[in-house]
Amino acid sequence: MNMAEQKKPSESGHNAFRVEVVTTPQQFLHVMGIRAICYTEDTLFPMDHAIDGNDYQSTHVIAYLGDEPIGAGRIRWFKDFAKSERTAFRPRFREMRYVDAYCKFVFSHVAKKGYSRLMVHASTKYARLWRIKYGMKLVDKPAATYFGEEYVELVKELEVPKDAITYDSSIETLFRIEGNWDGAARYETAR
Repeated sequence: MNMAEQKKPSESGHNAFRVEVVTTPQQFLHVMGIRAICYTEDTLFPMDHAIDGNDYQSTHVIAYLGDEPIGAGRIRWFKDFAKSERTAFRPRFREMRYVDAYCKFVFSHVAKKGYSRLMVHASTKYARLWRIKYGMKLVDKPAATYFGEEYVELVKELEVPKDAITYDSSIETLFRIEGNWDGAARYETAR
């Protein structure tokens, strides 16, 4: 079947486009597939850099249009900041409405975990987008060069919500799956 004959994902219905935290092996494979497509085709990154050891210590986020995985990225957690990395959208889905929803989700997720600062290392060609569209500030540090391209550091100050996850959060909340803190878990017994 050629591309013209393939059914395009529907954009109707309440779950047509969604962004969520990766919680299943299949979602993780979708993330790796998106990254392999985008990083090995759009950059000069070798595969062992595009997919690396940090993938096992990160929270992965995936964007779907219908059942089709279209974008992904990861968040790494440090003592007083989080770092958004490896954000990638498949070429035919690089629309600002999808990127906006993805970024809003990531900013909210990071803040909900109690982090007030989010860092991004971006190539200079994308740094302007992060600054203008998402309010990130360029950090006064020398750029780093990877594979012939310069990367700069940007930071966004986030407003941490009153119900952020903290040491004082309930035991039930801390048992819940990443990102699903507001509702009772499947095996949770009501008090």
